Amino acid sequence: MGYTQKPYPSMLNTTPLPHKFTFPPLLKACANLRSPPHTQMVHAHLLKTGFFSDVYSSTALTDSYMKLNLTDHALQVFEEMPHRNLASINAVISGLLRNGHCREALAVFRSVWVGGFGINSVTLVSVFSGCENAKQGMGMHCVAVKIGVEDDIFVSTSAVSMYSSCGEVEYAAKVFEDMPVKNLESYNAFITGLLRNGAARVVLDVFKKMRGYGGEYPNAVTLVLVLAACGSVLCLGFGRQLAYQVFGELDGTRSLFTWNAMIAGMMMNAQWESAVKLFERLESEGFKPDSVTWNSMISGFSQLGKGSEAFEYFKRMHSTGVAPSLKSVTSVLQACADSSALQCGREIHGHAIRTDISSDLFLSTALIDMYMKCGQPPWARRVFDSFHVKPDDAAFWNAMITGYGRNGENEYAFPIFDHMLEEKVQPNAATFISLLSMCSHSGLGHKGWKIFRMMDRDFGIKPDPKHYGCMIDLLGRSGRFDAALELTQELSGPSASVFASLLGACECHSNIDLGTQMAIKLSELEPENPIPFLILSKIFAGLGRWKDAEISRKMMDNQKSRKVPGFSILRLHTK
Repeated sequence: MGYTQKPYPSMLNTTPLPHKFTFPPLLKACANLRSPPHTQMVHAHLLKTGFFSDVYSSTALTDSYMKLNLTDHALQVFEEMPHRNLASINAVISGLLRNGHCREALAVFRSVWVGGFGINSVTLVSVFSGCENAKQGMGMHCVAVKIGVEDDIFVSTSAVSMYSSCGEVEYAAKVFEDMPVKNLESYNAFITGLLRNGAARVVLDVFKKMRGYGGEYPNAVTLVLVLAACGSVLCLGFGRQLAYQVFGELDGTRSLFTWNAMIAGMMMNAQWESAVKLFERLESEGFKPDSVTWNSMISGFSQLGKGSEAFEYFKRMHSTGVAPSLKSVTSVLQACADSSALQCGREIHGHAIRTDISSDLFLSTALIDMYMKCGQPPWARRVFDSFHVKPDDAAFWNAMITGYGRNGENEYAFPIFDHMLEEKVQPNAATFISLLSMCSHSGLGHKGWKIFRMMDRDFGIKPDPKHYGCMIDLLGRSGRFDAALELTQELSGPSASVFASLLGACECHSNIDLGTQMAIKLSELEPENPIPFLILSKIFAGLGRWKDAEISRKMMDNQKSRKVPGFSILRLHTK
């Protein structure tokens, strides 16, 4: 390590002198050590000795700066290079992409392509990952065809991932099917894309083909993906059977990664008993749980609503000396929030302070959410106020707004929203759902309309059915039924919750005409739900129409009337 950290000065005092092949591995070591000073020192010597003109040395320097996230230095080196080759171009493009500068990477690619400089499959594999939409991706795919590398397995696999990321799963499927040779990475990329685009059932078919005549054996990544697909389509029994079958086939080659995949997959499919059994078997198989293993157990229990189990495994992890990851801590906080376990949440907060991670944005948002759900807005406010410079993440602000609303402290929620706008933080759809819900429950009709209209006008956010539902509920509660019905007309296929909201408002305002219409709509959407009849009978009773109320109650109790209730309700309405 000592030699690697100070590789250079000692070399200058010895012979033979360094040559051009000395610098690329030296710069690679500097990048691996995450050491900008050493890289800059080598850079200075390259300039001093004239080795900067060597394309291999200057390319290695560019790559080192990119890996150190010093993109400006890397681009300056690239611009000053007297000679460039394909490797130096690929280093710049891949480096820009690695640092999140997708547009700049694509601009470099275009300038190189237009300038007539040759590119190869390595260039295209990098560029595919930087495409922000299908149109860009198709352009890159055309380039691959033009230079004759479209059948290269790495290029094709990257194209599959690109189309999937852009939501063009049909194009991804076409590229995948046309691949002359497929490998494990190709299958995993295609399966990942299918899962991301909601085609979980197709995943199972692809997996069967892979095992049948694809000639490829699944690995732990495949295992997790297939288990996730089984969970999405509720094939839990099949998923468990399949997982254990594949897991058995991996006997002798199982690693901790494989075990972690199985445990995570079981938790993903709500098979927590199986996950516990696998976890307890780890040590007898010669493995010790790592942070990934513990996190799978903790986050799995948390997502399944088993807060006490999540907290128990967190304590067990801590007792074994494994440092909890940030994800583990936030998962436990989520469990504490969902079960209103304030004391556990405070213990986790104390751990975060002792380990100096309490200022993390994601963790702080989880802390605010936990304190709000445990009925402690003042403590949530302390976490919020601890940020002297407020973050521009909408989720952070939403936790405060939603929390105040949940605790009935709307007078504090709206100023938080105003502060959010003052700080130039862009609200999102969730922000407005919280605000509109508060307006609805507080009877703030004018304020609700103002907030609803500003969504699209000021922030370009199109209201979705949830936003419409909040507004319809608000208007119904305030007795503005005409306006509520107008909003309902703007929705294509309103959900049952919208009609239920209006029916509830009709009960409050004894509106039998609209109430009957809403009951008809609800009975059509949910023929097995007797609640509309119960509410309708209450409205009739409130108006002194006891016979109609009794008929409605009988309809509620009659199984046959639940299947075709519309005619009977209409008959009542005409009385």
